[in-house]
Amino acid sequence: MIVRKRLPWLKMLFVWRGSILRTVMLQLVVVIMMAGVVTLFYSHGGWRPGLSAQPFSLLGIALAIFLGFRNNASYERFWEARKMWGVLLIEARTLTRQICTLTTGDEKERRRLGYLVIAFVHALRHQLRDTDPSKSLTPLIEDEVWRRRVLAARFKPVIVLVAIGEGLSDLRRAGRLEPILANAMEPTLSALSNVLGACERIANTPIPFTYSVIIHRVIYLFVLLLPFGLVEAVGAWTPVVVGFTAYMFLTLEALSDEIEEPFGLMPNDLPLDGMAAGIEASVRETLGEAPLPAPLKPVDYMLT
Repeated sequence: MIVRKRLPWLKMLFVWRGSILRTVMLQLVVVIMMAGVVTLFYSHGGWRPGLSAQPFSLLGIALAIFLGFRNNASYERFWEARKMWGVLLIEARTLTRQICTLTTGDEKERRRLGYLVIAFVHALRHQLRDTDPSKSLTPLIEDEVWRRRVLAARFKPVIVLVAIGEGLSDLRRAGRLEPILANAMEPTLSALSNVLGACERIANTPIPFTYSVIIHRVIYLFVLLLPFGLVEAVGAWTPVVVGFTAYMFLTLEALSDEIEEPFGLMPNDLPLDGMAAGIEASVRETLGEAPLPAPLKPVDYMLT
């Protein structure tokens, strides 16, 4: 995710780093060059395209509506994913607090269960990004049997939840957790499972591919044909007008592509590393640990 201070209005007009302009720069240059060629032939070659701007006005309105739908759908996925990670923070804190206040026994057992809560967060992060979680999970899962089982599992966050449930059951059987209090902790575990399922639903159900294909084709046909309809009306200003129009459509499409998959590593995706580090620090503080892990800071305006 791009993390920057709010810039003055003048600098915002010319900002480069942290913008999506470099993603569409090549396409934008090609469109402007084509508009320049059309203008050159019109001005010096006496060529007349025979098109007016009216058809492009109607098509532009329809395209803007379609592109708005595409961006709304992508942002809805992005915002739902962010809300799920907000719920994850709340439930991780709640479960850790319950472990610390509702159970009796040694501090080591509480810390073991608290580390499993952190392990669930990191296992979910790695599953959503399809990365190797071994380095993150190995120091957090103290029991060798559970560590091997989690690392060998396909759905690692699910097995971590099973390990937490088994740990609470062991405390209940040992008399260090009252049965009624164990039942009170079950909704928190279920809430973590709901977060997992919601994130999997977002990650595994993209926007139908046909929407992307249609809008991609229509945008490029529109911006490539636009100079033929504008050259008689605006003359030498055609490359400028076409450039601004293409910039608007191309960047909006590129942005919707980025946030459609909110768990990725693109500049506008969710900073799962930073959010996971924040949850880990909160859980460790609840367990009474100090010093806490340092928060992740943006590198080159990016927080992953």
